[in-house]
Amino acid sequence: MTRFKLEKKYKAVVIGGSAGSFQGMVKILESIKPDFPLPIITCLHRLKHVRHGFVEALSLKSNKKIIEPYDKESIKPGIVYIAPSNYHMSVELGNTISLSTEEMVNNSRPAIDITLCSSAHVYREKLVGILLSGANKDGGLGMKCISEKGGITVVQDPKDCVIDTMPKAALSMTNIDHVLKLDQIIDFLNELHAVCKN
Repeated sequence: MTRFKLEKKYKAVVIGGSAGSFQGMVKILESIKPDFPLPIITCLHRLKHVRHGFVEALSLKSNKKIIEPYDKESIKPGIVYIAPSNYHMSVELGNTISLSTEEMVNNSRPAIDITLCSSAHVYREKLVGILLSGANKDGGLGMKCISEKGGITVVQDPKDCVIDTMPKAALSMTNIDHVLKLDQIIDFLNELHAVCKN
């Protein structure tokens, strides 16, 4: 029996974050094991006119390969996918990425809700959703979608966040399975690794 009651069924992890989440994301990527078996689909708010350096900065300490996907790119196990600057990133049936430049959602492009909700539609109860620090409500609806589809939901403890607006919004919109500090989120992912690698 695992501490977090995790099962082997999970097929993907999706992570959203905004203001204050970058360093947390760096810590997650440097702490999870290199052979973490699931794809990690990540949407972080970022400056739309700065297209270079973001992935490189995340990759400096990461144990995982990180890429900005192309439109219609296949999602593969063990890869970290980062939503490109100024593009919404969705997950489509058939396990592929879709990019678009539609109107901003929650004043954001990429919008976390789009990435989380589309991932929930594809992976349903086999999805793990994680929401980190952030300054607006983007991601709250996405976490609600994940919960309604039977996936497992995790938000960073508001007391542990640089800015707590985003996790608080998610907590107000749906039942969240786990409210964890960043170090506990890393423990959670390492436990998920142990369950899913076999």
